[in-house]
Amino acid sequence: MIIERTEHPSWLSNAYLLADRPGGHGVLIDGNGVADPLLQQIEGDRIAITHVLLTHEDVDHVVDAEGFRSRFAAPIVASALSARETAFDVDEEVADGDTIRSGELEIDVIATPGHSQGHLAFLVNGSDCFTADCLFKGTVGGTRGRGAIFESHRASIMDRLMGLDAGVRIHPGHREPSTIGTEWETNLFVRAWRGVDPPGDEACRVAGEEATLLLWGPDYDGTHKAWVRFPAGAEAVVAGSKVQR
Repeated sequence: MIIERTEHPSWLSNAYLLADRPGGHGVLIDGNGVADPLLQQIEGDRIAITHVLLTHEDVDHVVDAEGFRSRFAAPIVASALSARETAFDVDEEVADGDTIRSGELEIDVIATPGHSQGHLAFLVNGSDCFTADCLFKGTVGGTRGRGAIFESHRASIMDRLMGLDAGVRIHPGHREPSTIGTEWETNLFVRAWRGVDPPGDEACRVAGEEATLLLWGPDYDGTHKAWVRFPAGAEAVVAGSKVQR
């Protein structure tokens, strides 16, 4: 199996080429504005692109989608909720439990709402999972954007992704890959939500609002992410830059 990744220099968002073999079939997963290396490999390896898969609707993950569709005459595929939020038409809608086939690739659709309500992960041949902005190496996605819901986000990580085999490789929407087993053991957010590490109780402010800082952890860009609880009981994962300690 071929898995190639490009990373945007500012957004740090990933786009992926996934193919069964040289001369075979494949898909593009998300588009981050750094398409040329993927296009060169597609041409060099004579890969027939059958689908353009979108994990969710954020602009740093969909910027190339229309160009990919035109170039390869391949349908853009996303969840129904994400399709409503894109500035372009989505050709095919998929939902949790659906399977997409491209040559020898069997791609299982996993609904992972929370960061956005239409967010999807893609599990390929049972061995590699494209987790987008749900789960990263060493950290997790935020839940303060439009339509984000913390409880759904935590359930997507703990009940869906952490339920995969420990050896499954994860390919996040930003930065480097990891494995389910590694994140189970070392990801501070996962450890806290497992009950292994107790939450903190430090008073803080989030964008000027009083809150309790439950966890101060790393983010994929070298800064920080925080798990916080507000006085009314609502919780969120927020960028560390929003937290005044």
